[in-house]
Amino acid sequence: MSARKGTGVTAKVGRPRDRSVVVVLAVAALALTLAATTLTVAEMGVARAADGLAVVSPVEDDGVDCPTPNPGTTSANPRLPDPFRRLDGSRISAKSDWRCQRAQTKQLAQRYVYGEKPAKPQTVSGTVSNTSITVNVAHNGRTASFSASVQLPSGGSGPHPAVVVLGGFGADTATIRSAGAAVISYDPLAVGREGTPRNNKQGAFYSIYGSSSSSGLLVAWAWGVSRIIDVIEQSGGNILRADATGVTGCSRYGKGAFVTGAFDQRIALTMPIESGSAGSPIFRGIPGESGAQPLSSAYGEQPWLGDAFGSYTGNPANLPIDTHQTVAMVAPRGLLIMDNPHIDWLAARSSSVAALAGAEVYRALGAGDNISYWSDVQDGTHCASRSEWRVPLQQNIQKFLLNTGSSTGVFRISSRKAGNLSEWRDWQTPTLADGPTTPPTTPPTTPPTTPPTTPPTTPPTTPPTTPPASGACSASVSVNQWTGGFVATVRVTAGSAALNGWAVTMTLPSGASVTNSWNAQRSGSSGAVTFSNVSYNGSVAAGQSTEFGFQGTGTGSGMTPTCAAR
Repeated sequence: MSARKGTGVTAKVGRPRDRSVVVVLAVAALALTLAATTLTVAEMGVARAADGLAVVSPVEDDGVDCPTPNPGTTSANPRLPDPFRRLDGSRISAKSDWRCQRAQTKQLAQRYVYGEKPAKPQTVSGTVSNTSITVNVAHNGRTASFSASVQLPSGGSGPHPAVVVLGGFGADTATIRSAGAAVISYDPLAVGREGTPRNNKQGAFYSIYGSSSSSGLLVAWAWGVSRIIDVIEQSGGNILRADATGVTGCSRYGKGAFVTGAFDQRIALTMPIESGSAGSPIFRGIPGESGAQPLSSAYGEQPWLGDAFGSYTGNPANLPIDTHQTVAMVAPRGLLIMDNPHIDWLAARSSSVAALAGAEVYRALGAGDNISYWSDVQDGTHCASRSEWRVPLQQNIQKFLLNTGSSTGVFRISSRKAGNLSEWRDWQTPTLADGPTTPPTTPPTTPPTTPPTTPPTTPPTTPPTTPPASGACSASVSVNQWTGGFVATVRVTAGSAALNGWAVTMTLPSGASVTNSWNAQRSGSSGAVTFSNVSYNGSVAAGQSTEFGFQGTGTGSGMTPTCAAR
């Protein structure tokens, strides 16, 4: 997929497409209601969640000392792999376990999907000025250089946070600068050139690591951004702040921004746009999404992905990893994924599933407010500057780069390309302890007692109902309302005895109807509607809870759910 804008050339994605403008109903503006998500500024400007989990790391990879055993032979799995399961089969149980779990995830991502991203070279030097950055690299007797231009924000004094824009296509640069961040315009093709065969890759990365390197262009581009951050770190911080860096890109450069943010933990805010196949959409979903760019096409169009991925273009179920785990590699740092549901080729449905599944990791880490997803846009032009994204872009820059905001994460999924996470997972989201724990010596033999949860939701606008009666169940509802529609999240809580099944009934207001639901079976769409458990969330331990949700048209105010055991 190519992106061209600002030059009078029509944007292209390689296929004919419907360019009609359609007003899309949003699925949700979702945000977690979890404690311990307030950001503060710690020493060295490193933002941390209230539970002490680092949001931005002072190092590129803080898991280099973690054991990463060979994954061995894996069996085919049509569902998304469990992001909480270690390579030895056990599951993590504490937030502190995530550091090494991310390291194991990174190993899988490099081995099967992207190729290796080498650590910092032996020598990195360069300069930072008000208008440019130069990068010089030397490693094992080989050298390479490249540069990037700088535009400082329209106001304020330095040092400034900055957003690296890949290839000139990304989030609106005028909005970035007016929000208070500098723009670093980075040409990734100088580091990893397109139009080359896999056995003769070119650019600064391959000048250092060899033209036959099995690492794809996305890793090469990410490596280049990391070297830019190295130079900013060495510059003394008078102009730009190395601890307040964002990255963005659209189309092929959206793929690059996604991988860049996943692989460098110094990046505070990652903003991929319309990244399509080889970007954020789950690999397992692309073959079944009508009109989406096939994996074989994405692999063959350019050497974006690592050479090893070629063995999985026809059988992604054999991959021991998927892109929801690349999303999880960004956690708990800021992530804003922006998608276009009007162009089938971009696989926005599969991308929404990746975001929803990755949000479960954010939620488990107590950082659910740090991830946003937005595909509810009216204009279908590829890589356009969209008015719908202006406010969330500003809010994310304020929160993650300036440390002056506290906005919650937002999920606005277009009904045209709304994925259903329950169709793709057979794992439950654990409740992770705040402190370190000793991992089990053998894989768990029974499923976790904590029931699965839904994607992040907004704080309740109506008070919860009374506590559960003994031996029964109760239900409370939270509603996020916007003009013409709403999303409701319903929490089912067991009483003094465990539940083996449940059903929740509520009467919708006049004119309201259900258009979509998740984590529940539904009977009816208007008036009195009954929701009952699905196979994986019917068993609820005494005093524990599970959640389901639904999207509706009209108003969702005034609903009173009643719960009964089945």
